[in-house]
Amino acid sequence: MRKEKLEELNSYIQELKSKRKELIDTSSRFLTARTYRSYLEDGRMIIREKIIKGNHSGNASIILPITSDNEVILTVQPRIFTKSTIGIALPAGYVEEGEEYLDGARRELLEETGYQSGHFIEICSFYQDEGCSEAFNKGYLAVDCKKIAEQKLDKDEYIRFFTCSIDELYELLDQGYILDGGSQLVIERAKKYIKKG
Repeated sequence: MRKEKLEELNSYIQELKSKRKELIDTSSRFLTARTYRSYLEDGRMIIREKIIKGNHSGNASIILPITSDNEVILTVQPRIFTKSTIGIALPAGYVEEGEEYLDGARRELLEETGYQSGHFIEICSFYQDEGCSEAFNKGYLAVDCKKIAEQKLDKDEYIRFFTCSIDELYELLDQGYILDGGSQLVIERAKKYIKKG
């Protein structure tokens, strides 16, 4: 990894790292859990809880963007319940009600990074956590991305974006910087499409 790129990434990590957290409310503004009784074909009954995110499914799009200069775009943002309190991941976000996954991918890439791509390839799909959620994700490779705008973040979003080479992306993955499972899967599935250079 280039020294200056690692220094840039570490400066974002330091800037966005949580120094403490406090429980302020036991009710949720975003997450809801509902308990269901389910009857199996053989007559047995099981009870399971389902997590609902923001009153909808929580479906999301995850994007591996590669710029026209063959650089990868990653996000760095607070993830306060992780050990490091920081997440380094691919741009991603929830698909809005009535929105197609691809449209959500385009919107999230533009909002989080200011980049746009005219060529998306769907490379995988998976459940976030089949044990307690119906949230379904789709992963995309977005190529020939170009910067066309500034970030347009939601009120409570704090995201820095970071570019690096494809080899540096793999180094960050191998060194444990990228721990988000969805990002790891999308990166792995995209390898057969990615040209190094």
